[in-house]
Amino acid sequence: MTGNLAAVIHRIAAAAKRVGRDPADVTLVVVGKGQPVSALRALYDEGHRDFGENRAQELVAKVEQLPADVRWHFIGPLQSNKVRLVRPVVRLLHSFDRLDLASAWVKGPGLPPPVLVQVNIGDEPQKHGVRPEATRELVAELEAKGVPVRGLMAIPPLVDDPEESRVHYRRMASLLVELQPAHPFLTGLSMGMTDDFEVAVEEGATFLRVGRAIFASTEH
Repeated sequence: MTGNLAAVIHRIAAAAKRVGRDPADVTLVVVGKGQPVSALRALYDEGHRDFGENRAQELVAKVEQLPADVRWHFIGPLQSNKVRLVRPVVRLLHSFDRLDLASAWVKGPGLPPPVLVQVNIGDEPQKHGVRPEATRELVAELEAKGVPVRGLMAIPPLVDDPEESRVHYRRMASLLVELQPAHPFLTGLSMGMTDDFEVAVEEGATFLRVGRAIFASTEH
């Protein structure tokens, strides 16, 4: 396990250096979907702090069993009736995809956690996310309702060659730049998973969501 984490971190650093980026500008979010708490605890004991979950109940269960300084990220589709579970415990919501979540997200004690707007960059009907051309309007509407938008997230179409994801990640980076003059707090780009995270780093990702590459067995 430790070897896998170290290998992924090394690959992130190498990809960042290839394009003149500081590896410290990229946050590795370890996706713990379906993994036992013991597996996450092992990574915590090695010094890792950023973990992501895509199901509200699984998130809450793990929050209760791991130390309080873990930085939790919610990366899956969020239903309005699950906001009450997710909002109090996450550092960042990666998958804000519609206006009707806004009222639930801003409701409650304290300031709402920051969010990333999910963009359906491949315009795939089966996937969540706002269409790229509608992103500007949604960001403005969310900010007007008090939702602290801090960037964008995308899951590109499934491909055989990681290089095929590059065009989508490049488009995401361009979209973020287009939005920044009117929304200067938009700095985050959550994109890149096990099969293509190096390409994502090269195209400007600031958050990577990686699970399989870290939890895959090293036994033969």
